[in-house]
Amino acid sequence: MLSWANQFSICCFLDDHQYHLPEHSFECILAVNAQSILRTGPHNAFELLQTFIDQNNDWCFGHLGYDLKNGIEALHSNNADLVKFDDLFFFIPEIILILRGNELRIGMKASGHEAIANAVFNAKPVLSSTPLHIEVKTRFTRAAYIDTVHKLQQHILRGDCYEINFCQEFYNENAVIDPLQVYRSLSNESPNPFSCYYKLEDKYLLCASPERYLRKSGNKVMSQPIKGTIRRNSNNEGADMLNKEALQHSAKERSENIMIVDLVRNDLAKVCIEGSVKVDELMGIYAFPQVYQMISTISGEVESKTPVAELLKATFPMGSMTGAPKKRVMQLIEQYERSKRGLFSGAMGYISPEKNMDFNVVIRSILYNASSRYLSFQAGSAITYYSNAEAEYEECLLKAAAIKKVLNI
Repeated sequence: MLSWANQFSICCFLDDHQYHLPEHSFECILAVNAQSILRTGPHNAFELLQTFIDQNNDWCFGHLGYDLKNGIEALHSNNADLVKFDDLFFFIPEIILILRGNELRIGMKASGHEAIANAVFNAKPVLSSTPLHIEVKTRFTRAAYIDTVHKLQQHILRGDCYEINFCQEFYNENAVIDPLQVYRSLSNESPNPFSCYYKLEDKYLLCASPERYLRKSGNKVMSQPIKGTIRRNSNNEGADMLNKEALQHSAKERSENIMIVDLVRNDLAKVCIEGSVKVDELMGIYAFPQVYQMISTISGEVESKTPVAELLKATFPMGSMTGAPKKRVMQLIEQYERSKRGLFSGAMGYISPEKNMDFNVVIRSILYNASSRYLSFQAGSAITYYSNAEAEYEECLLKAAAIKKVLNI
């Protein structure tokens, strides 16, 4: 599917890597080519998105960039963005492929389904024999990162905020890669349930995200924030189980998770039926290839006529990538981070003709501009008053480990 799709200037491939999540109705879904598109900056973005959805009443794929925050709150983004994804981009695809078990379903308005199926089945991956080795720079030295964490903790001590998600960028200004081959390598190294290969003309998202931002199915909406991370030990089962238990019982990680659960509950309460918001699972521990993650599930019910874009606007950006209280920490993020987040810590997903939707959190991802050869990946962690700055720096490196291995850094 991917080898066939990569010929198009726009494609979006969402893959659950056979995690068989009960809420997923497919293993992977692919959308290619655009019948119509919406691209816009942050102001009135969600209103324009709702109009786009209503006018087309069709499958709709695309992304929400983190800096849409500037149209939700009175905020700004002055840091450099060298990947240059649009703040918001959605498209109505010409062709959709949905894989469920042994069935490949093809959706398109024109005839030619059999020809598409044959082209997909006969597509051959083009593999490069050139070994990849990317040198990366960072916006923070280790010492500068640690110093910044200490400054953020002073803000917490003064009562400006409780928790802040602080990120740093790793980048290369002259990278030459085959994005599809790098995505395949990343998927092999770190298969995660909200993975995505997204090609938007000359820009690429190669995503191995474990986190769901927001799902709507019928009248039910659900968010699954991740807060709490510990390294896996694949070579020692006993040590691996000890790490899992350490995460489960960590007072610091539990407090971080609970703070974000409260924030998400508050966001959902803005648009859900009164009294319907509940915590389905609190601080569950889930295994992924490199790490254990602490994940909570919060859900609520909405009125059937609630606009999809209203749900997105009320809950964006996701609390796991900001902190609490949301507006104040977004101001501090702008003040102390050294790169515009852009698509990183935004969301990627789809809206169905029935107005159901599912969006991930864009983390554990490589962003690449093929025209400028700019390659970027970011990593962050939640800073609280009790955080150890050195440990938070190491957590960033842990979250970037799979990407660094794929790029031979």
